[in-house]
Amino acid sequence: MTEECLIRKARMNDLRSIYLIEVKSFPNPYPPEYFVTFLTLHPKYFYVAACEDKIIGYVVGAVNKDGSGHILSLAVLPSFRRKHIGLKLMEAIERSFMGEGISKIVLEVSQWNKIALNLYKKLGYKIAGVMPHYYPDGSDAYLMFKELRD
Repeated sequence: MTEECLIRKARMNDLRSIYLIEVKSFPNPYPPEYFVTFLTLHPKYFYVAACEDKIIGYVVGAVNKDGSGHILSLAVLPSFRRKHIGLKLMEAIERSFMGEGISKIVLEVSQWNKIALNLYKKLGYKIAGVMPHYYPDGSDAYLMFKELRD
């Protein structure tokens, strides 16, 4: 499946598709204007997976004030999950962070999102702690991190 898919930088004309993926992926999706802001402020760290010109997944990140990379969101259309698309997106953004000399990445993930937790653990992320009531519904998130190496 990933052989047919291209991982590339996000473009403004991708944002409608990205937002639809967001809505299908999360109970409390980011509003569409967040994605405009992410692309405007962090274009180096915003990737999409495109299969036959259809956007099927995205990852977006930023650099924190302490110099660490921060994964803001990762999502893949439900019908394309478990096909290594999320893995390829994460590898792309990690390479981008490393290319900028960033040595640590952090992210937050719902403690109930077992698929995402397994992906992050497979990639070498470790749980640093629990963030109580992180999500609007009151559920907790794990704070995870990964130290990058050349």
